[in-house]
Amino acid sequence: MKKVLIVDDSALMRRQLSTMLQQAGGFLVRTARNGAEAVAENLSFEPDVITLDVNMPEMDGITALSLIMAQRPVPVVMVSSLTEQGALATFEALNLGAVDYLPKPGGTISLSIDQIRDELLRKVNAALKARLQPRKADKPAGLVQRMKAERAEALSRPARMPGTSRFPGLVLIGVSTGGPRTLEELLPSLPADFPFPVLIAQHMPAAFTRSFAERLNGLCALDVVEVSAPMAVESGHIYIGKGGADMLLVERAGRLMVIAKPENTQYLWHPSAELLGRSALDHVPAENLIGVLLTGMGYDGADAFAEIKRRGGRTIAESEDSAVVFGMPAELIARGGASMVLPIEKVAAQLGLWVKR
Repeated sequence: MKKVLIVDDSALMRRQLSTMLQQAGGFLVRTARNGAEAVAENLSFEPDVITLDVNMPEMDGITALSLIMAQRPVPVVMVSSLTEQGALATFEALNLGAVDYLPKPGGTISLSIDQIRDELLRKVNAALKARLQPRKADKPAGLVQRMKAERAEALSRPARMPGTSRFPGLVLIGVSTGGPRTLEELLPSLPADFPFPVLIAQHMPAAFTRSFAERLNGLCALDVVEVSAPMAVESGHIYIGKGGADMLLVERAGRLMVIAKPENTQYLWHPSAELLGRSALDHVPAENLIGVLLTGMGYDGADAFAEIKRRGGRTIAESEDSAVVFGMPAELIARGGASMVLPIEKVAAQLGLWVKR
């Protein structure tokens, strides 16, 4: 039986979350009212997973998380409000070592009980399989700004992949659980003169993706933007799919564009890496595509990225050694769709070799 510690200053939230886990079976649940109690319970109860609220009296969730990771590291799922402030706190928590986050429902939780229950069970079960990763140091802000300044000159001549004079080559990335920290390690390693646009389907709520894009933009030499409206695909840019939608490639007036469309209910995860990959195959020769499937539960993107490889493109699956959750990349490997299997710290270098050929 797995032990779960639920930390929230709301008695209603503690009761509801506890009931959901207990009814699912297989969980021994204990609760705490604030961060200070959470730190103590982590040492005495020794939970396998903690769900941790952000805003609490006496000690907030961020402070508690830093102490938990220092004293007895354990997979933590942050329970965060769907606001800009909540998003910023969530990204700080993920950087400190939390493996995932659970959107905190607004209003009365009973109004969305089924959705919350399913989400809670998915997140907790994913956290049980997660590998804790050490925190990576951020690049100094001054270095990032110098890299951005160098990019303007480096990208003065638009680059094209061999085999086409019409569309640039593209890097497609699909990622889910553990993705924010993983992307924060990968994307800042791409140099200012990286010639191909990068399109990312990161499973994330709509309220979070703009803040995430802004955060990444402060860390990367390339410009990072959220796709909330149609945009021309250009070198020197990283495009983050807007949460609550699917990001697709389309052709308009002879130009390759990226757009956000309402979630396709035929797919389980959004923004959908599978739909992104399929739309890329519709408009760009496969040999000009590079697909990268990173950490995450499920199989989103595995079929489309395997098809990219089958048609002559190149793909990378993150290795089990570095993946927080070895789900999506494992599915790509199982389909024979991985050209290479690499730990996250080697992905940027391999991309650099491929785009220069």
